Amino acid sequence: MDQQNPPTLTLDAYAPAQIADRVCKIGLAKVTTLVPTMMALALLAGAFISLGALFYTVTVTTGSDVTVPFGLLRLAGGLTFSLGLVLVVVGGAELFTGNNLIAMAWAVGCVRTSQVVKNWLWVYIGNLLGAVGTAALVLLAGVQTLGGGAVGETMVQIARSKIALDPVSAVARGILCNVLVCLALWLCMGARSVTDKILAILLPISAFVACGFEHSVANMYFLPIGIVLAAGGSAPLSVLGAMSNLVLVTIGNILGGTILVALVYWFVYLRAEGEGHSAVQ
Repeated sequence: MDQQNPPTLTLDAYAPAQIADRVCKIGLAKVTTLVPTMMALALLAGAFISLGALFYTVTVTTGSDVTVPFGLLRLAGGLTFSLGLVLVVVGGAELFTGNNLIAMAWAVGCVRTSQVVKNWLWVYIGNLLGAVGTAALVLLAGVQTLGGGAVGETMVQIARSKIALDPVSAVARGILCNVLVCLALWLCMGARSVTDKILAILLPISAFVACGFEHSVANMYFLPIGIVLAAGGSAPLSVLGAMSNLVLVTIGNILGGTILVALVYWFVYLRAEGEGHSAVQ
Protein backbone atom coordinates (compact mmCIF):
# COMPACT_ATOMS: atom_id res chain seq x y z
CA MET A 1 0.00 0.00 0.00
CA ASP A 2 1.22 3.48 -0.81
CA GLN A 3 1.82 5.10 2.60
CA GLN A 4 2.11 8.56 1.07
CA ASN A 5 -1.18 8.30 -0.86
CA PRO A 6 -3.58 6.09 1.11
CA PRO A 7 -6.91 5.25 -0.58
CA THR A 8 -9.63 7.81 -0.03
CA LEU A 9 -12.88 6.60 1.49
CA THR A 10 -15.85 8.62 0.33
CA LEU A 11 -19.44 8.46 1.48
CA ASP A 12 -20.64 10.98 -1.08
CA ALA A 13 -23.43 9.79 -3.34
CA TYR A 14 -22.74 9.05 -6.99
CA ALA A 15 -23.52 11.97 -9.27
CA PRO A 16 -26.58 11.61 -11.58
CA ALA A 17 -24.36 11.04 -14.64
CA GLN A 18 -22.55 8.25 -12.77
CA ILE A 19 -25.88 6.77 -11.75
CA ALA A 20 -26.92 6.65 -15.41
CA ASP A 21 -23.76 4.71 -16.28
CA ARG A 22 -24.37 2.31 -13.39
CA VAL A 23 -27.97 1.71 -14.45
CA CYS A 24 -26.79 0.73 -17.94
CA LYS A 25 -24.14 -1.67 -16.64
CA ILE A 26 -26.58 -3.26 -14.21
CA GLY A 27 -29.19 -3.49 -16.99
CA LEU A 28 -26.73 -5.46 -19.13
CA ALA A 29 -26.00 -7.77 -16.21
CA LYS A 30 -29.71 -8.34 -15.61
CA VAL A 31 -30.57 -9.35 -19.18
CA THR A 32 -27.62 -11.76 -19.35
CA THR A 33 -28.51 -13.53 -16.09
CA LEU A 34 -29.33 -17.21 -16.51
CA VAL A 35 -33.09 -17.88 -16.52
CA PRO A 36 -33.11 -20.20 -13.46
CA THR A 37 -31.26 -17.56 -11.43
CA MET A 38 -33.49 -14.82 -12.81
CA MET A 39 -36.62 -16.77 -11.85
CA ALA A 40 -35.36 -17.52 -8.34
CA LEU A 41 -34.61 -13.84 -7.75
CA ALA A 42 -37.99 -12.87 -9.23
CA LEU A 43 -39.78 -15.29 -6.89
CA LEU A 44 -38.02 -13.62 -4.00
CA ALA A 45 -39.05 -10.16 -5.17
CA GLY A 46 -42.69 -11.21 -5.47
CA ALA A 47 -42.54 -12.57 -1.92
CA PHE A 48 -40.72 -9.50 -0.59
CA ILE A 49 -43.22 -7.05 -2.04
CA SER A 50 -46.04 -9.21 -0.70
CA LEU A 51 -44.54 -9.09 2.78
CA GLY A 52 -44.45 -5.32 2.53
CA ALA A 53 -48.08 -5.37 1.36
CA LEU A 54 -49.02 -7.61 4.29
CA PHE A 55 -47.28 -5.30 6.74
CA TYR A 56 -49.16 -2.38 5.16
CA THR A 57 -52.48 -4.22 5.49
CA VAL A 58 -52.01 -4.93 9.16
CA THR A 59 -50.87 -1.35 9.76
CA VAL A 60 -53.90 0.28 8.13
CA THR A 61 -56.30 -1.99 10.04
CA THR A 62 -57.59 -0.01 13.00
CA GLY A 63 -59.56 -1.13 16.05
CA SER A 64 -63.09 0.04 16.60
CA ASP A 65 -61.98 2.15 19.56
CA VAL A 66 -59.10 3.87 17.80
CA THR A 67 -59.35 6.89 15.52
CA VAL A 68 -56.29 7.78 13.43
CA PRO A 69 -56.12 10.86 11.18
CA PHE A 70 -56.33 9.88 7.51
CA GLY A 71 -52.99 11.42 6.56
CA LEU A 72 -51.06 9.78 9.37
CA LEU A 73 -52.68 6.43 8.61
CA ARG A 74 -51.63 6.67 4.96
CA LEU A 75 -48.11 7.70 5.95
CA ALA A 76 -47.82 4.77 8.32
CA GLY A 77 -49.04 2.45 5.58
CA GLY A 78 -46.48 3.85 3.14
CA LEU A 79 -43.60 3.48 5.56
CA THR A 80 -44.50 -0.12 6.35
CA PHE A 81 -45.00 -1.02 2.68
CA SER A 82 -41.45 0.23 2.06
CA LEU A 83 -40.28 -2.99 3.69
CA GLY A 84 -40.85 -4.75 0.36
CA LEU A 85 -38.46 -2.63 -1.71
CA VAL A 86 -35.92 -2.54 1.11
CA LEU A 87 -35.81 -6.33 1.02
CA VAL A 88 -35.55 -6.32 -2.78
CA VAL A 89 -32.68 -3.82 -2.88
CA VAL A 90 -30.69 -4.86 0.17
CA GLY A 91 -31.46 -8.56 0.06
CA GLY A 92 -31.12 -8.81 -3.72
CA ALA A 93 -34.02 -9.75 -5.99
CA GLU A 94 -35.47 -9.10 -9.44
CA LEU A 95 -38.52 -6.82 -9.49
CA PHE A 96 -40.45 -6.28 -12.73
CA THR A 97 -41.28 -2.64 -12.06
CA GLY A 98 -37.70 -1.80 -11.17
CA ASN A 99 -36.41 -3.64 -14.22
CA ASN A 100 -38.26 -1.15 -16.40
CA LEU A 101 -35.08 0.91 -15.93
CA ILE A 102 -33.39 -1.53 -18.32
CA ALA A 103 -34.97 0.64 -21.03
CA MET A 104 -32.06 3.01 -20.46
CA ALA A 105 -29.53 0.35 -21.47
CA TRP A 106 -31.76 -0.51 -24.44
CA ALA A 107 -31.86 3.13 -25.58
CA VAL A 108 -28.06 3.35 -25.44
CA GLY A 109 -27.79 0.15 -27.50
CA CYS A 110 -26.17 -2.00 -24.82
CA VAL A 111 -28.94 -4.60 -24.94
CA ARG A 112 -31.30 -5.90 -27.59
CA THR A 113 -35.08 -5.58 -27.55
CA SER A 114 -35.43 -9.36 -27.32
CA GLN A 115 -33.24 -9.41 -24.20
CA VAL A 116 -35.37 -6.77 -22.50
CA VAL A 117 -38.62 -8.56 -23.34
CA LYS A 118 -37.21 -11.89 -22.14
CA ASN A 119 -36.12 -10.39 -18.84
CA TRP A 120 -39.41 -8.62 -18.26
CA LEU A 121 -41.43 -11.73 -19.11
CA TRP A 122 -39.55 -14.13 -16.86
CA VAL A 123 -39.31 -11.66 -13.99
CA TYR A 124 -43.02 -10.84 -14.26
CA ILE A 125 -43.92 -14.54 -14.11
CA GLY A 126 -41.56 -15.07 -11.18
CA ASN A 127 -42.97 -12.07 -9.32
CA LEU A 128 -46.49 -13.42 -9.87
CA LEU A 129 -45.62 -16.87 -8.54
CA GLY A 130 -43.84 -15.39 -5.54
CA ALA A 131 -46.76 -13.10 -4.72
CA VAL A 132 -49.43 -15.77 -5.10
CA GLY A 133 -47.37 -18.23 -3.07
CA THR A 134 -46.98 -15.69 -0.29
CA ALA A 135 -50.72 -14.97 -0.35
CA ALA A 136 -51.37 -18.70 0.08
CA LEU A 137 -49.01 -18.90 3.06
CA VAL A 138 -50.63 -15.86 4.65
CA LEU A 139 -54.04 -17.49 4.38
CA LEU A 140 -52.74 -20.79 5.76
CA ALA A 141 -51.19 -18.88 8.67
CA GLY A 142 -54.57 -17.33 9.45
CA VAL A 143 -53.26 -13.77 9.44
CA GLN A 144 -56.67 -12.65 8.15
CA THR A 145 -58.17 -13.49 11.56
CA LEU A 146 -56.08 -10.91 13.42
CA GLY A 147 -57.96 -8.09 15.07
CA GLY A 148 -61.09 -10.19 15.31
CA GLY A 149 -61.16 -10.59 11.55
CA ALA A 150 -60.53 -6.90 10.85
CA VAL A 151 -57.37 -7.70 8.89
CA GLY A 152 -59.31 -10.03 6.60
CA GLU A 153 -61.97 -7.39 6.06
CA THR A 154 -59.26 -4.90 5.11
CA MET A 155 -57.77 -7.39 2.66
CA VAL A 156 -61.11 -7.74 0.90
CA GLN A 157 -61.70 -4.00 0.95
CA ILE A 158 -58.31 -3.29 -0.62
CA ALA A 159 -58.91 -5.79 -3.42
CA ARG A 160 -62.45 -4.52 -4.00
CA SER A 161 -61.26 -0.91 -4.32
CA LYS A 162 -58.65 -1.92 -6.90
CA ILE A 163 -61.11 -3.89 -9.02
CA ALA A 164 -63.53 -0.94 -8.91
CA LEU A 165 -61.03 1.43 -10.53
CA ASP A 166 -61.96 2.63 -14.02
CA PRO A 167 -59.40 1.87 -16.78
CA VAL A 168 -58.08 5.43 -17.09
CA SER A 169 -57.50 5.72 -13.35
CA ALA A 170 -55.84 2.30 -13.19
CA VAL A 171 -53.36 3.19 -15.95
CA ALA A 172 -52.70 6.69 -14.58
CA ARG A 173 -52.12 5.38 -11.06
CA GLY A 174 -49.82 2.72 -12.49
CA ILE A 175 -47.80 5.38 -14.30
CA LEU A 176 -47.43 7.56 -11.23
CA CYS A 177 -46.57 4.58 -9.05
CA ASN A 178 -43.67 3.36 -11.14
CA VAL A 179 -42.30 6.84 -11.61
CA LEU A 180 -41.81 6.91 -7.85
CA VAL A 181 -40.61 3.28 -7.62
CA CYS A 182 -38.02 3.78 -10.37
CA LEU A 183 -36.94 7.09 -8.85
CA ALA A 184 -36.45 5.29 -5.54
CA LEU A 185 -34.24 2.73 -7.30
CA TRP A 186 -32.46 5.52 -9.17
CA LEU A 187 -31.62 7.14 -5.82
CA CYS A 188 -30.46 3.76 -4.51
CA MET A 189 -28.01 3.57 -7.40
CA GLY A 190 -26.46 6.76 -6.08
CA ALA A 191 -26.10 5.42 -2.54
CA ARG A 192 -22.92 3.90 -1.17
CA SER A 193 -24.23 2.32 2.06
CA VAL A 194 -27.15 0.18 3.14
CA THR A 195 -28.40 3.00 5.34
CA ASP A 196 -28.39 5.42 2.41
CA LYS A 197 -30.32 2.95 0.27
CA ILE A 198 -33.00 2.46 2.91
CA LEU A 199 -33.39 6.21 3.37
CA ALA A 200 -33.59 6.67 -0.41
CA ILE A 201 -36.43 4.16 -0.57
CA LEU A 202 -38.62 5.40 2.27
CA LEU A 203 -39.98 8.70 0.96
CA PRO A 204 -40.74 7.79 -2.69
CA ILE A 205 -42.41 4.51 -1.72
CA SER A 206 -44.31 6.10 1.16
CA ALA A 207 -45.51 8.76 -1.28
CA PHE A 208 -46.90 6.32 -3.85
CA VAL A 209 -48.67 4.25 -1.20
CA ALA A 210 -50.08 7.28 0.63
CA CYS A 211 -51.40 8.69 -2.67
CA GLY A 212 -53.11 5.42 -3.60
CA PHE A 213 -51.09 4.68 -6.74
CA GLU A 214 -51.07 1.17 -8.23
CA HIS A 215 -48.17 -1.30 -8.23
CA SER A 216 -48.60 -4.39 -10.40
CA VAL A 217 -46.51 -6.75 -8.26
CA ALA A 218 -48.25 -5.64 -5.06
CA ASN A 219 -51.57 -6.26 -6.79
CA MET A 220 -50.44 -9.80 -7.59
CA TYR A 221 -50.72 -10.31 -3.82
CA PHE A 222 -53.63 -8.01 -2.92
CA LEU A 223 -56.04 -9.30 -5.58
CA PRO A 224 -55.77 -13.09 -5.08
CA ILE A 225 -55.98 -12.89 -1.30
CA GLY A 226 -59.00 -10.59 -1.49
CA ILE A 227 -60.75 -12.85 -4.01
CA VAL A 228 -60.26 -15.94 -1.85
CA LEU A 229 -61.51 -14.25 1.31
CA ALA A 230 -64.56 -12.78 -0.43
CA ALA A 231 -65.46 -16.02 -2.21
CA GLY A 232 -67.67 -17.31 0.59
CA GLY A 233 -69.43 -14.01 1.20
CA SER A 234 -72.48 -12.35 -0.28
CA ALA A 235 -70.42 -10.10 -2.58
CA PRO A 236 -67.62 -12.14 -4.19
CA LEU A 237 -64.96 -10.34 -6.20
CA SER A 238 -64.68 -10.64 -9.97
CA VAL A 239 -61.69 -12.65 -11.17
CA LEU A 240 -62.05 -11.02 -14.60
CA GLY A 241 -62.07 -7.61 -12.94
CA ALA A 242 -58.91 -8.49 -11.06
CA MET A 243 -57.17 -9.61 -14.26
CA SER A 244 -58.24 -6.43 -16.00
CA ASN A 245 -56.85 -4.32 -13.18
CA LEU A 246 -53.54 -6.18 -13.27
CA VAL A 247 -53.18 -5.71 -17.03
CA LEU A 248 -54.02 -2.00 -16.91
CA VAL A 249 -51.76 -1.31 -13.94
CA THR A 250 -48.92 -3.24 -15.60
CA ILE A 251 -49.27 -1.10 -18.72
CA GLY A 252 -49.18 2.03 -16.56
CA ASN A 253 -46.12 0.78 -14.66
CA ILE A 254 -44.26 0.14 -17.91
CA LEU A 255 -45.10 3.58 -19.28
CA GLY A 256 -44.11 5.34 -16.08
CA GLY A 257 -40.86 3.46 -15.51
CA THR A 258 -39.59 3.40 -19.08
CA ILE A 259 -40.73 6.71 -20.60
CA LEU A 260 -40.88 9.05 -17.62
CA VAL A 261 -37.78 7.83 -15.81
CA ALA A 262 -35.45 5.61 -17.86
CA LEU A 263 -35.78 7.38 -21.19
CA VAL A 264 -35.80 10.86 -19.66
CA TYR A 265 -32.50 10.20 -17.89
CA TRP A 266 -31.14 8.52 -21.02
CA PHE A 267 -31.95 11.70 -22.96
CA VAL A 268 -30.27 13.90 -20.37
CA TYR A 269 -27.10 11.89 -19.75
CA LEU A 270 -26.58 9.12 -22.28
CA ARG A 271 -28.12 9.92 -25.65
CA ALA A 272 -24.75 10.98 -27.08
CA GLU A 273 -23.28 7.60 -26.12
CA GLY A 274 -25.98 5.83 -28.09
CA GLU A 275 -24.86 7.36 -31.36
CA GLY A 276 -22.98 4.69 -33.23
CA HIS A 277 -23.19 2.26 -30.32
CA SER A 278 -23.85 -1.23 -31.63
CA ALA A 279 -26.16 -3.57 -29.75
CA VAL A 280 -24.78 -6.58 -27.92
CA GLN A 281 -24.49 -9.53 -30.25
